[in-house]
Amino acid sequence: MAMNHDSWAFIFGLIGNIISFMVFLSPIPTFYQIYKKKTSEGYQSLPYVVALLSAMLWIYYALVKKDAALLLITINTFGIVVESSYLALFLFYASKKARVSTIKLLLLLNVFGYGAMLLATLYLSKGTTRLAIIGWICLVFNISVFAAPLFIMKKVIKTRSVEYMPFTLSFFLTINAVMWFFYGLFLRDYYIALPNTLGFLFGIVQMVLYLVYRNATPIALENPMKVQELNAHIVDVVKVQDGAKSGAIDKV
Repeated sequence: MAMNHDSWAFIFGLIGNIISFMVFLSPIPTFYQIYKKKTSEGYQSLPYVVALLSAMLWIYYALVKKDAALLLITINTFGIVVESSYLALFLFYASKKARVSTIKLLLLLNVFGYGAMLLATLYLSKGTTRLAIIGWICLVFNISVFAAPLFIMKKVIKTRSVEYMPFTLSFFLTINAVMWFFYGLFLRDYYIALPNTLGFLFGIVQMVLYLVYRNATPIALENPMKVQELNAHIVDVVKVQDGAKSGAIDKV
């Protein structure tokens, strides 16, 4: 018996949940290093703050949408728990300056920013208009997260090194984008489908760059410390987008 669109959406959404689950857990080695060193110095909190906000946005969208939203709720609930745990560990081992900076960022984005959006959509809109506004917010936010790898792709071309762009991660993020694209497509939910089209394209470009530069001789940079800090940040963003993801960020 032929399956209908809802059945196909469930299958793609379920696979997307499984892959997103693994992507959410991908920073565990980073936090194991933080735990071993008893310091979060050299690491950035921004990717995890962004991933947490992405999960919060998609849960709100799913709750307002109601129809066929279970798979969005499950993975992003898991995302909130995981990203909150990462941030708690980061704050525990952070320096005073980094701790204050992270708390300010959380207050700005996840408390006041999210709270203002929540109040505005609850009291200034209703019905399909409210859903459309939240959908566009999620769409634009996800596109901005998916655009983050542009920085690391530029760095790969400049340095001829794929050190900060592992093929396996790029591959699974690309497959994840495909799963969520078809999930949105079969549900005719283009707020989910459209940003994952961009995620798929960027994923393909990353894998092509990896194949081009994997055996290339790296070029030394004039200011390696600055580049290392930049790449550490971008790699973490890549790990949480869809998803951070998201999607994050990428998760969705």
